[in-house]
Amino acid sequence: MRTTTLTVGLALTTILATGCSQAETPDEGTATPTDQSVQPTTSPSVTASIFMEWSEGAGAVTYDETAVPVGATADVQVREEGEQTSVQFTATGLEGDRDFGAHVHTQPCGEEPSDAGPHYQNEADPAATEDEPSSDPAYANPENEVWLDFTTDADGNAVTTATVDWTFREGEARSLVLHDQHTSTEHGEAGTAGDRLACVTVEF
Repeated sequence: MRTTTLTVGLALTTILATGCSQAETPDEGTATPTDQSVQPTTSPSVTASIFMEWSEGAGAVTYDETAVPVGATADVQVREEGEQTSVQFTATGLEGDRDFGAHVHTQPCGEEPSDAGPHYQNEADPAATEDEPSSDPAYANPENEVWLDFTTDADGNAVTTATVDWTFREGEARSLVLHDQHTSTEHGEAGTAGDRLACVTVEF
């Protein structure tokens, strides 16, 4: 079993300060943006970031500060057990009462929203290209990709989890991208969820 956690907020800083060897989900009520990046030596690996405007080395980037304000927080936890993978995404401080799409992508976050590349697929769509990513529901679906669509509460907080019956290929899944709307399942539009609003770099 492998567990990887990307945590944001004061709760993580407290965990690190107390030398806890196991990652924990932060208390949403006390999550407060602190440092851009913390690299502890304990296992599992933990990296702390907050959403910010693009800069070199930024762990979480916002491209739409209305939907994802600077200072909003994210927590991505990945647990692999046997041939099954669960991904949990927790957010605080996003735009309230709003739908978001969220998917795992193949490349790390960059200055441009498109830098994160296409969705990670367990079985890659052979018809997809760099200019025309997969929209065939036989491949662009929540069993072959990781979809984490959610709706925030009035305070902009949300928790969502997806579980799939496979594990990530090493080095091929590099980020989690927030989109403008819930994900479509219609033929020719499957997997699409509107504009890319923000991105969190994660080594899945």
